[in-house]
Amino acid sequence: MNNRCIAAGVILATATAALAHQGVQNPAVKARMDGMSAIAENLKTLGMMARGATKFDAEAAKGAAAAIATHASTVPGLFEANETDPMSEAKPAIWTNFEDFSAKASELESIAAGLSTSIMTPEDLGPAMGSLGASCKSCHSIYRE
Repeated sequence: MNNRCIAAGVILATATAALAHQGVQNPAVKARMDGMSAIAENLKTLGMMARGATKFDAEAAKGAAAAIATHASTVPGLFEANETDPMSEAKPAIWTNFEDFSAKASELESIAAGLSTSIMTPEDLGPAMGSLGASCKSCHSIYRE
């Protein structure tokens, strides 16, 4: 998959997430959705730069990666309790395989933390989006509706 497709997918996921939050009643599920949306918003920042839709800014890119790492570190705690809501996209597999779910969040945190110091040029964005996208997909394909 090319980097433009990954960037477009991230932007689409961000828009979809915003719609999914309407009508959420359970505060724990809303907090999870807000945490995941924060990751998506920062991915969108990187994706817009990768697509050339916004001007490359190394400090903003590093900041977005750092924010992704910070938010990824909170994911296991947000999902620790098996809370439900009709609007939730979380699959029950999260709680039946919580160790793997948590490991995937840690992997995203590690990748993003590394990128928070290594993105220097626009050319760095393609591989960054590739690794972040693959990490997100590895979790969403199993644990998200």
